[in-house]
Amino acid sequence: MNNFSYTRASSAGDAVSQVASAVAAKFLGGGTNLVDLMRENIERPDHLIDVSALPLRDIQEHADGSITIGAAARNSAVADHAAIRRRFPLLSRAIVSGASGQIRNMATVGGNLMQRTRCCYFYDQAAACNKRAPGSGCDAIGGFNRMHAILGASDHCIATHPSDMCVALAALDATVDVESPRGSRTIPSSEFHRLPGDTPHLDTQLQPDELIVSVAIPALDAARHSLYRKVRDRSSYAFGLVSVAAILHVERGTTRTARIALGGVAHKPWRAYAAEEALQDGQADDQMFRRAAEAALGGAQGLAYNAFKIELAKRLIVSTLSELARTQEAR
Repeated sequence: MNNFSYTRASSAGDAVSQVASAVAAKFLGGGTNLVDLMRENIERPDHLIDVSALPLRDIQEHADGSITIGAAARNSAVADHAAIRRRFPLLSRAIVSGASGQIRNMATVGGNLMQRTRCCYFYDQAAACNKRAPGSGCDAIGGFNRMHAILGASDHCIATHPSDMCVALAALDATVDVESPRGSRTIPSSEFHRLPGDTPHLDTQLQPDELIVSVAIPALDAARHSLYRKVRDRSSYAFGLVSVAAILHVERGTTRTARIALGGVAHKPWRAYAAEEALQDGQADDQMFRRAAEAALGGAQGLAYNAFKIELAKRLIVSTLSELARTQEAR
């Protein structure tokens, strides 16, 4: 770990002012990912700006049914919030599916959005990794790539995004509010994270001097009928092989609203728009769900050790949608 200086920000404005005047500064929230990366000499900031004490922890319900979550809100607080559990249960389930209780008590919403891949080659200083060292190559492509991407990958990187929370936010059409010395802007969650292309070292659309201040979830009554399901090698504290965040509202056997996002399959949370289109106003049965799953994985490409993910993802989509449909039929 290299030497660095440390300050506490007194406000969001102070934080972005400090980062704009530094050469290689990073914001520090819960630190559950950044500190690990610093220990591994992957991240080498010369200055840390602590934003954990900023008044950005509130979870606000609005009259129109939308919710705004402060960037400093702890993951555990979001998962336990009564309105989120009632109206957006897939988000609560996604957060509880990630990490451990101790980490969720420290990790923040902003930090969750910014966490980096857990690709073993990314952490291995002896391996070639374009994400860690641009232009060095990607040893994962010809290596042990069981955990790696089957959608949206490139010749430069096949790493996957690790967050569970972000998969749920993608299905919910959430937006990310950020501030910088130039003012504020809003980024759709579907556009916040990047595909690797030829610049896999760039994970998000954030500029170096931008600070995440909140996440907004729009009103969506259908989200009451939602699930987050995750397949992993062990039942807790493990990153997903494949996960599905699904919203399905069924009326008289017909799908009226469908939202699907996948985790563990791409460099970013993968919104399955083709699957949603296939489901819209169709019969809510396993045959239609399988057709939607085929559409969702239509462009998937497996490698030596991860091709099994394609069929696994399809089956997980079908079983998740089937469970949602059965639950509504029983009411």
